[in-house]
Amino acid sequence: MKLVIIKYNAGNIQSVLYALERIGREAVVTDDAAQIVAADKVIFPGVGEASTAMEYLRERGLDAVIKGVRQPVLGICLGMQLMCSYSEENDTTCLGIFEEKVRKFSGEGGLKVPQIGWNNIYDLRSPLFEGVADKSYCYFVHGYYAALGEQTIARTGYGETFSSALHRDNFYGVQFHPEKSAQAGERILRNFIDLI
Repeated sequence: MKLVIIKYNAGNIQSVLYALERIGREAVVTDDAAQIVAADKVIFPGVGEASTAMEYLRERGLDAVIKGVRQPVLGICLGMQLMCSYSEENDTTCLGIFEEKVRKFSGEGGLKVPQIGWNNIYDLRSPLFEGVADKSYCYFVHGYYAALGEQTIARTGYGETFSSALHRDNFYGVQFHPEKSAQAGERILRNFIDLI
């Protein structure tokens, strides 16, 4: 099986590679369209800022490549947000794979923004979460969140309730970092790799 991690100007690629190694998988890190399209599974990671990330993708034609992929794709953190229609972060038009809009946490009630640390995911509705207990704890680092909608497959509460995971067709996205989420994250990565 060929696993590809999309290379662009966003962090956390190394930690995703390490997490895959821990479950006995290797991945190629590339921004080459042919390699991305030929992969069995594609991971779209991300730690960074939406507008510069989208600019990078557009300059290299990767926006069209990602939207055209037919095999399973997993967006992580910023990767998931970029798969949404729009982000309030610097007024950014995103890929539009998911219909949800990305909003900034209000920080009301004294909640720290960004959210950094462990929080639970619940209302799990996808084969991506096979064998993952409802209310499992995963690791989050984000100041923006995807709103709830028809494509929501997991929820999390932090001041407001938001989409901690999304799914449409062959595209999946998780707001948390499975590569840093211990056993639950490891199981989610295995489930993604096993998706048909």
